[in-house]
Amino acid sequence: MGITKTHRFTEQQNNLATMAKALAHPARIAILQYLSTQKNCVCGSIVNEIGLAQATVSQHLKALKEAGLVQGTVDGVSTCYCLDTQRLENVKGQLANLLENCCQSNSCC
Repeated sequence: MGITKTHRFTEQQNNLATMAKALAHPARIAILQYLSTQKNCVCGSIVNEIGLAQATVSQHLKALKEAGLVQGTVDGVSTCYCLDTQRLENVKGQLANLLENCCQSNSCC
């Protein structure tokens, strides 16, 4: 979506689209699933779990962090990552609302 067109949509629509874009890669889903089972972890443990190159995992973590789905804190020379549970709960609520409103049994199809 062109940056000049986002003004046509609500803030909620733009936020949900940003989240959906961040979730639109299976590696990012795998990272979120792994982080959901950990209190926190460094990129190296994610690399070992996911099986992708460190640079690739770092790029995916960057996208997830920019979308606000994960948080990262610097711990010496490494960054410790964890889920942003508040943000994820917000996304969960937005998706539930979207599906509740869209997926009625009396739809046209």
